[in-house]
Amino acid sequence: MKRKTMSMHSFYASSSITPPQRPAPPPTDVEPELEPTNVTANPFPLIVVGTIPPPERPNESPNVEMNHTTIDESTNQPRQPIPEFHPSQIISDPGLRIPIEDYALEIRSDVRRAYLLKGRNKAIGHNFEKTKDGRIWRSFQPAWFDTYDWLEYSVEKEAAFCFHCFLFKKPSQAIRFGNDVFTKDGYTRWKTALSNFRKHVGGPSSYHNIAKGDCDDFNNQRASVATQFRVYSKESEISYKIRLTASLDCARYLIAQGEAFRGHDESSTSINKGNFRELLDWYKDKKEDVKEAFDKGPGNAQMICSDIQKDLATACAMEVTKVIKNDIGDKNFSILIDEARDCSIKEQMAVIVRFLDDHGVLQERFLAIKHITDCTSAGIKKALVDVLEYHGLSTSRLRGQGYDGASNMRGEFNGLQKLVRDEAPYAFYVHCFAHQLQLVVVNVAQCSPAIADFFNYIPLIVTQVCSSCKRKDALLAKHQDELLDLMENGKITAGTGLHQEFNITRPGDTRWGSHLKTLLRIFTMWNAVVEVLGIVVVDAREHTCQGGARGLLKNMECFEFVFIMLFLINLLSNTNHLSQALQRKNQNIVEAMRLILDVKESLQSMRDNGWESLFCQAKNFCETHGIDVPNMDDLVGAMGQSVRTKNKVTRLHYYKVSIFNVAIDATITEMNHRFNEVSTELLDCMSCLNPANNFSKFNVDKLIRLAEIYDEDFTEADRLMLGVDLPRFLMNIRRSEEFNGCRDVSTLARLMVETMKHTSFQLVYRLIELTLILPMATSSVERIFSAMKIIKTDLRNKLSDDWLNDLMVCYCEKEIFRSIPDDQIMIQFQKMRDRKGHLPHEFHVIS
Repeated sequence: MKRKTMSMHSFYASSSITPPQRPAPPPTDVEPELEPTNVTANPFPLIVVGTIPPPERPNESPNVEMNHTTIDESTNQPRQPIPEFHPSQIISDPGLRIPIEDYALEIRSDVRRAYLLKGRNKAIGHNFEKTKDGRIWRSFQPAWFDTYDWLEYSVEKEAAFCFHCFLFKKPSQAIRFGNDVFTKDGYTRWKTALSNFRKHVGGPSSYHNIAKGDCDDFNNQRASVATQFRVYSKESEISYKIRLTASLDCARYLIAQGEAFRGHDESSTSINKGNFRELLDWYKDKKEDVKEAFDKGPGNAQMICSDIQKDLATACAMEVTKVIKNDIGDKNFSILIDEARDCSIKEQMAVIVRFLDDHGVLQERFLAIKHITDCTSAGIKKALVDVLEYHGLSTSRLRGQGYDGASNMRGEFNGLQKLVRDEAPYAFYVHCFAHQLQLVVVNVAQCSPAIADFFNYIPLIVTQVCSSCKRKDALLAKHQDELLDLMENGKITAGTGLHQEFNITRPGDTRWGSHLKTLLRIFTMWNAVVEVLGIVVVDAREHTCQGGARGLLKNMECFEFVFIMLFLINLLSNTNHLSQALQRKNQNIVEAMRLILDVKESLQSMRDNGWESLFCQAKNFCETHGIDVPNMDDLVGAMGQSVRTKNKVTRLHYYKVSIFNVAIDATITEMNHRFNEVSTELLDCMSCLNPANNFSKFNVDKLIRLAEIYDEDFTEADRLMLGVDLPRFLMNIRRSEEFNGCRDVSTLARLMVETMKHTSFQLVYRLIELTLILPMATSSVERIFSAMKIIKTDLRNKLSDDWLNDLMVCYCEKEIFRSIPDDQIMIQFQKMRDRKGHLPHEFHVIS
């Protein structure tokens, strides 16, 4: 077999073997020392005649990794090397990174590979700081990233750095020649940037090109010493690909289904080796080529160990996150954040980004879940900034925040929203509309003494009829018999999905829609509930053993209980429709405001015209179920007081005024108080973009004011042009047939992209984008925590934070995860670390 040739430079650069020591020749093109940025230029500069080469050191080679000892400047003592590293610990900002030489020698390869996978920091979306050079304001130009593949930018220092020199430049080179500009200090002289960038690159033997060559050799796994000592035939590469593909297929299935990977006993004699190995064994039994590849493959490259399983999940998560970041690009975005405690008593923070993609479709994508130890506003803010920086998202592009009503989140002076706005002043905060609506429902449950007593009875009724298996079975059996009788009499019809078996649950103040759901189920299973309570009363051995079932039965079979139940079902149905609409992913702030106004109008209409129909409904229900209907002209105590009180009113006044009107008035008042954002100037201006009724609310002055509020996104010239573009846009849209029937802003944005009008009216489309990405509900974050309960259970409570994040990203973004091809994931997997096997040449693993 013909041996492949390789250079000695590649041989030693990709290995840990020390070459024979010999004097290093002086470089032919020494990198010049750049002028410091904070020193005033000397009016009488020295004339440099020539460059003095560095003194030769016989024991130093530029291509050898050495364990240099660094000094801690604060204590003037040798700094201890960092012994451990995880890819999640990498720092995106080059001005804040830990030097490579500060890590222990044995983990430096892992550090370098993690940074190479992360890529250089381009500060996408960052507004580069401008500095005055004489009379001209200068700044870093993003186009330089395309010209120089090594260039990266530090947001913290507002300076340029060299990615290759950071990874592979020897520390002794910087100390001897003072060339720390592109690795430590950062370059900020933008006037002479291009010429100094070329000087930094230098000739073929410059330190930069040596570092770049080391980087290329490091990426080329086939050129490593370990690879050269092994023999990789075409058949072995194909066999390795088959094993890796089989393991990836099993991993993708388990990730998508949220199933566990590991087993308690994974030995060859175990009956149950865990889901991953059991699924892989089943796979091998079905595929002969797969079984042959595993049987004939080397024992140290079977691709089944726990580290391989985690690396496969990490590769999948990295590809999913890469798709999300590519969709965001340099666009504006908003964030949705919430916290929850998992089953291992850890506080987890979920982060979702909300943005408008290239097709004009509003997206909410799960970015990461992070374990936080400090739940204060400052601690959460630090964790949030770390997540955004790790994924290369600049806070300067942040245009909205969506949280719940916790004090550490919404605090006006020290809350998270205030701390974020200190750095991103245009990241406007909106208290989650769905949370506020639930608070309205909770307030309705306490607005009247009669309604408060009613909701005190409901949990007791649920407990009595569902507290034991015997009572629950009796409840379901009696309800089933009732349904069969109704079907035989032709009063209801049978069909797929109809009349499913369900249970009665207690209403919860924090569970959206739970009050209405409980009342609807009691209404549906009324006869069964009454009969089970009767059974509890009869079967009790002593009167004290019935748990108050007799009193509950007496309260249920009265007109007041029925009236309040039917009234609250009608009342909460209005708010429940709004709650369901607010929980949609593609919901926008303009449509949410319109729905809130619709609910207020519906409640007012119910107060003015809904009494007669409600009273008739309650009266018919009582007559059907044998409940006495009292005389409405009888006198009773006002507000449910004793009959001996002198302040008496008729029953009609009691039910209509003290219950009906009070509850509706309290609901409307609470909604006006909770949703006071609707009347703010920002949302009032955004409502002018609503296309309903042929843009009836369109107002040029308010939209120009909206552009003034987002001063960062619109210059004075842009605001001047909006005065011309907005009327022209309105006339153009009204003449276009494609926009006939457009009723919401989301559809408007999508149609503008489909018809290419977003290029003709770029400023108007920018206003629409800012309107859509402003968050109005955190229901997407609540879904993330529901998924977390599926993945991290009591039996899987030892999942590490990074392992949990990788599984969560793939599980919650299944649409993206399933669209990623296997080859793309396998290439990412190969790049993560040196592998014992190689994929065939057509995969182009070299980065």
